[in-house]
Amino acid sequence: MKQFIFNFLLISIFIFDSCASKEDIYYLQDAEINAVGDIIYNTPLLQPNDILKITVESSEPMTSLPYNRSLGFNSQQSIEVMKLDGYLVDINNRINFPVLGSISTLNLTTSALAKHIKLKLIDGGHITNPNVIVRLLNAKVTVLGEVNAPGTYNFTEQNITLLQAIGYAGDLTINGNRDGVLITREINGVRKVSRINLTSADFMNSSFYFIKPNDVIIISPNKPKVASSGFVGNVGTVATVVSLVLSMTILLTR
Repeated sequence: MKQFIFNFLLISIFIFDSCASKEDIYYLQDAEINAVGDIIYNTPLLQPNDILKITVESSEPMTSLPYNRSLGFNSQQSIEVMKLDGYLVDINNRINFPVLGSISTLNLTTSALAKHIKLKLIDGGHITNPNVIVRLLNAKVTVLGEVNAPGTYNFTEQNITLLQAIGYAGDLTINGNRDGVLITREINGVRKVSRINLTSADFMNSSFYFIKPNDVIIISPNKPKVASSGFVGNVGTVATVVSLVLSMTILLTR
């Protein structure tokens, strides 16, 4: 009987250790305290492989025509067509712009690049009072791991949050590790890696609240998922079966 009790305790410990509590699952549990504050919007810096749509406008359309790509005035074209006709930022952080030639995008945002091009047009005597619009066409975020729809998602908004990006991927599965979400980010050739705890609202006041283009979000499996799969799961299963067999043997031989 003592052996049966001992084995029963071992099995119970294994089962309870593999269970997740609500503290491991609920998002933003301290939101009332840590989520209150001003939202600071930011425009990400342009990166190599970004594709830009740049439109130059003026009071006399004919004067701005040489500074626009051929499809620049077709409002019906799709995003994919605009990408093919856009300006690709090369690995040296430069674009090749009509008439003006090579222009650096290093450490510039879309709005800063628009101002830079506008000044070049004015200072070079090209257009008296131009209006320059720069849009990023291929902003994307990749979400992998324990989500319902992993993949790479495009977005056209200037700012989307980490939670919105996870929403694109159909939210975390019940097996997702919510307190160790991994985010990799590249800025000017430097890779930064951080772990975010979604069960706390602390991250909402950090630089990772808003997603930047080309961010990669990785959701690892939580402890119960790990314990129930692979090598760990096999060992646990074997231990459980052995314990049950021993217990039944003891009871039947008494």
